Amino acid sequence: MNRKERQAIAEDIGAVVTSFNQGTMILEAVRSLRDQTMLPAGIYIVDDGSTDETSVRLLEELEKEKDTAVPLTVLRQPNGGVSAARNTGIRVTRTPMVLVLDGDDRLEPDYIEEVGSLLRKSPAMVAASSWMRTFGVLEAEIRPCGGGIIPFLSRNCCPATHILCRKAWEQCGGYDESMRAGFEDWDFFLSMLETAPDASIGIVEKPLIDYRTAPASSNVRSMTKRLDLMRFLIEKHERSYLEHVADAVLGVEAVSMSRLYGWEKEILFGMERKKGVSRDSAKFMEHPSYGDGGMAAAVRIASARKKD
Repeated sequence: MNRKERQAIAEDIGAVVTSFNQGTMILEAVRSLRDQTMLPAGIYIVDDGSTDETSVRLLEELEKEKDTAVPLTVLRQPNGGVSAARNTGIRVTRTPMVLVLDGDDRLEPDYIEEVGSLLRKSPAMVAASSWMRTFGVLEAEIRPCGGGIIPFLSRNCCPATHILCRKAWEQCGGYDESMRAGFEDWDFFLSMLETAPDASIGIVEKPLIDYRTAPASSNVRSMTKRLDLMRFLIEKHERSYLEHVADAVLGVEAVSMSRLYGWEKEILFGMERKKGVSRDSAKFMEHPSYGDGGMAAAVRIASARKKD
């Protein structure tokens, strides 16, 4: 019995892969779906107006393949952004759950089996995903926490690659296609979590997503507009933020404090080894920030210096 004969099919899960000038990376994404211990009922690649010749040719070759365990369909549309591409793919699937995968990422073989199982067992969950292992310029293990709406008010707690419940996607209106500068995933998760008081997003605590990192990725570029994008989210989801304003502010503060303490430890670590501090750190010690814990950190660092 070969591998294809052993693979079960998740008849309730379809897979949507978004592609825009992905080149050979789209082959890796599709291969990772075909290598699942539990296969999706169908694979829908949404080409969002690719112009790269290699990308166009590879999609045509995928479309012509016949001997595959999973039906594969290529949908083509003018470039409208990742939100529009995802909505197009989800709309075409007929399954109660849909896996959304970016065309430059990959899945570990048991992603659908484990994440799908978590979602089926929890009626209140509107989506589920897993931890991530990054590759490319950064090799690390990323551990998003998932949860109800409160943690999502401070930061995005779920990867863009996830399995969603169609019902929640329909209730919230899908991805916001006006969002083309970033944070569309965060916005979408907030919208789904607002569909029911007990709605939640689950996370399998294993790195089952291989997430590609690059200096010029859309995720990195969106950080330059973070404050503007967060303002958009707060205004769009105003009711949720007003209902949980203390939790939202404290969540941001917790992240800020964690990074401040990490930075402080790095300075002390460098001082212990007589390596000095960076120009920015030296400038901070001359003019510590006030009212955000910065001055207290500077006092602790100065005290440690005097002890040496």
